[in-house]
Amino acid sequence: MTSNASRLEPRQTEDGSFSLFSHQVGEGFHSGRGALAEARQKFVAPAELERWSPGDTVRVLDVCFGTGCNTAALLEAAQQRGLRLEWWGLELDPEPLDLALSHGGFQQQWQPTSLAILEQLRLKGGASQPTESSWSDAALGHGTLLWGDARQRLSELQERQRGCLDLVLMDAFSPSRSPQLWSVEFLSGLGSLLAPRGRLLTYCSAAAVRQALRLAGLEIASIAASSGLRKQKHDWSGGTAASPSSLDGAALLRALSPMEEEHLRSNAAEPYRDPTHRGERSVILRERQKAQQQAMQAGLVEATSSWRRRWGLGKESDNHQ
Repeated sequence: MTSNASRLEPRQTEDGSFSLFSHQVGEGFHSGRGALAEARQKFVAPAELERWSPGDTVRVLDVCFGTGCNTAALLEAAQQRGLRLEWWGLELDPEPLDLALSHGGFQQQWQPTSLAILEQLRLKGGASQPTESSWSDAALGHGTLLWGDARQRLSELQERQRGCLDLVLMDAFSPSRSPQLWSVEFLSGLGSLLAPRGRLLTYCSAAAVRQALRLAGLEIASIAASSGLRKQKHDWSGGTAASPSSLDGAALLRALSPMEEEHLRSNAAEPYRDPTHRGERSVILRERQKAQQQAMQAGLVEATSSWRRRWGLGKESDNHQ
């Protein structure tokens, strides 16, 4: 096993699907209860592909592409509905996709067309790695994966796709692990790509993330995912959807509850900030902590612990902090 691969451990989630655990980050790539189920219920289902007619093209960005699970699930759902994709992806590390495509369990999850598309995106070895890889399929469309720091590659997409994307699938590691990808600045950049009725979808329901999405001028809603996909029994949401337009009436989305709205008035809602788009994780976390302390001292927010006690919640999980 290579040194790169040793930091990523293949795991089978409870629904039998393939995932990875990152020892470097200290977190799994998916919910332990189901990588495939999570992709379908937290990303594909709330995208509501039925909003498009057969033959239409859906413009999509997959942020933190990883093993390609979310994109593969979307491809298969689009194929069933006769839709085409104009697709982009952002990813730093080629190792997750390489490990996934080399694993028999992962291969068995997908149709041959989906695997062929993922294989086109796989980086081959060489002295110098390309900064992009692409896929093309006569029936399903085409796509480009931008390799490297998502913060820098995002600016390239903004030049070409501002206000054009129908879907943004945001699946970075949790905010405490990768705060640079949940900052006000990065999420605002993602929001700028959305078409007027486009949707950003994420498993995360952290107050800091929802607050940042609102600061970006987006409307937000909770994803009403199956309780079986929540990390803990007291989890209240399957994730978050955001859009430049109202999300009222969407079948799998709901307005934030009073409890969730109060969460956004607690200390947990202090957003992550990365104004240079190059901040280190430790610096971003430290600056947020300072801002939280200042807000508490000024009496501007409620302690998150008090909010949790009032609503009878246990120890918070990463996607809700």
